[in-house]
Amino acid sequence: MRRLRIIFLLLGVFIGNLLAAQEKQPVQFAFRAERVNDTSALLHIKVLMQPQAKLFSVHKAGAGDIMLSSLALDSAALLSRTDTITETGKAILVTEAADQNQYRVYQDSVEITVPLRVSGERFRIRGSFNWLAKTGEEYPAGAENFSVELPAANATAAADTGKDNSLWGIFIICLGTGLLAVITPCVFPLIPVTVSFFLKRSKSRAEGIRNAVWYSLSIILIYTIPTILITLIFGDTALYTISTHPVSNLLFFAFFIVFAVSFFGAFELTLPGSWANKADQQAGKGGLMGIFFMALTLVIVSFSCTGPLVGTLLGQTSTEGVSLAPIIGMLGFGAGLAIPFSLFAFFPSMLQSLPRSGGWLNSVKVVFGFIELALAMKFLSNVDLAYHWGILNRDVFLVCWIVIFGMMGLYLIGKLKFSHDSDLPYISVPRLFFALFAFSFTLYMIPGLWGAPLKLLSGFIPPATTQEFNLDDLKYKIGNNTHVMDVPAESAAKPPVKYTDKLHVPFGLTAYFDLEEGMAAAKALGKPVMLDFTGHSCANCRKMEEQVWKDPQVLKRIRENFVLVSLYVDESTELPEAEQVITDKGQKLTTVGEKNLHYEISKFGFNAQPLYMFLDLEGNPLSDVKYGYVPDVQRFVDHLDKVKAAFDGRKK
Repeated sequence: MRRLRIIFLLLGVFIGNLLAAQEKQPVQFAFRAERVNDTSALLHIKVLMQPQAKLFSVHKAGAGDIMLSSLALDSAALLSRTDTITETGKAILVTEAADQNQYRVYQDSVEITVPLRVSGERFRIRGSFNWLAKTGEEYPAGAENFSVELPAANATAAADTGKDNSLWGIFIICLGTGLLAVITPCVFPLIPVTVSFFLKRSKSRAEGIRNAVWYSLSIILIYTIPTILITLIFGDTALYTISTHPVSNLLFFAFFIVFAVSFFGAFELTLPGSWANKADQQAGKGGLMGIFFMALTLVIVSFSCTGPLVGTLLGQTSTEGVSLAPIIGMLGFGAGLAIPFSLFAFFPSMLQSLPRSGGWLNSVKVVFGFIELALAMKFLSNVDLAYHWGILNRDVFLVCWIVIFGMMGLYLIGKLKFSHDSDLPYISVPRLFFALFAFSFTLYMIPGLWGAPLKLLSGFIPPATTQEFNLDDLKYKIGNNTHVMDVPAESAAKPPVKYTDKLHVPFGLTAYFDLEEGMAAAKALGKPVMLDFTGHSCANCRKMEEQVWKDPQVLKRIRENFVLVSLYVDESTELPEAEQVITDKGQKLTTVGEKNLHYEISKFGFNAQPLYMFLDLEGNPLSDVKYGYVPDVQRFVDHLDKVKAAFDGRKK
């Protein structure tokens, strides 16, 4: 009798499936694979159930449990023991009237995690999930086929290592900038006063050291916490969007011009005095909170010196595309600014070796003024490139910098003098060396007026494609026409058309600036696509072009083996109405840059530039490595050869 009930139950399942065939599937699936190490991985199956629908578990609830979902893989060797599969969701036990057995089911949603044994190579995990559900008195069932790609063991490691190295580099640079800010006129005179205050007002030396350490930690927190809050409230890309937007860069240009003029002594630029007064009143209450407000007072009164440095660091670190980068940057800057206060509290005798405040501090401020003026030109250049004004091309930009740093050298040797400068009876040795650096840097830039590569500045000056007269570029044009790809006559690809009047690539290469155009050319030529996610304001993109692309080995491979598609993520050209995109979140993308950035993030989960990805003729990635700023020629050559071999392997 029990077997008969089971037969009727299974027959009911079959009939239920026939009746439900025309209805909407009651469960929806999402599959993804995650590598754990060289020999193991996890397959994640996310299942969403329609209201009133329940999914039967892959595990038995009892010995008589025959109502199960199951997983079938294309290679049984991949699957670990079935009892290692975990399910995360709202599980309930139901009793079927037909056989009085209990079954485990899930409602709303469940995530099934399957441990796998794998090799270290990149491959696809294929299989099917055979599901059984219950909706009212019906038992719909089906098989959901899947195919997900598992990256090679070294692919994820390479991306993570690159990100870690980038964050460490950001921290070190910002730490050094914070230490540099210590010698500004707004901060340096406060060091001996503050340290002496803690040591003399404390009951013991240990308490004085503790207060000085808390003062330093407070400075770090004041610089770091606002950055964290902006990231949490407005999202990971908020600072990135601000730092790369043309309007923001135009504001930064005006901001830095004002600061430069202030540093030259035209006026004193400070935050509202009421802010400092309120912070100072709180500092007078004593205790740890009082010390915190003392640190806040320092940050406010030193704003005229540290503000430009903070603005520059936030702008540069935000363009890294890593959400932690601005936070790490401010952590480093705050630490650099705060370290001396704790250091001198630990070793108060070192205070005697500090140079006395004087005219040299004003000279430091003026030198910062020249540097701020040069940085202002950089921000204006970003706007000029984004809007294609053609005002600040490479040669014009270099003229501005040559004049700025030449005048800085003249100031350092005493040939220029501002109204508030002290008399300079002689040149000190440090001042002499700074002057030598300024003049040497000026002379280094002069050949760039005729097209010298200037690799050391490739990330800071406009690209060579904007220069009116460029001797270095002639060797790429002589003997080459504009379409340098080797195009078979029987399958000639159409040359690039879209945006070629505004966008260019260096070294005589041909590039498409629209993905659809580039994919069509790739199919016509039978070549893989090299996606170059770049930007007008991307310093590392220019560095990669000058330091890596320009190498003959790299240039030959890009030209002969790939169809280059350069996608500018900050291009302001408006898309035709028919090409404008509405994202899943309802955001309307109206410019070329917005569309390209959305494609980069949605397709590859990355928003940094440069990013080099390689596609086959169906638009599928040839490699899982998110290759970014790695200025190593041989490594890039090896990567190009590897993806080309992967493409040739798929064609067979």
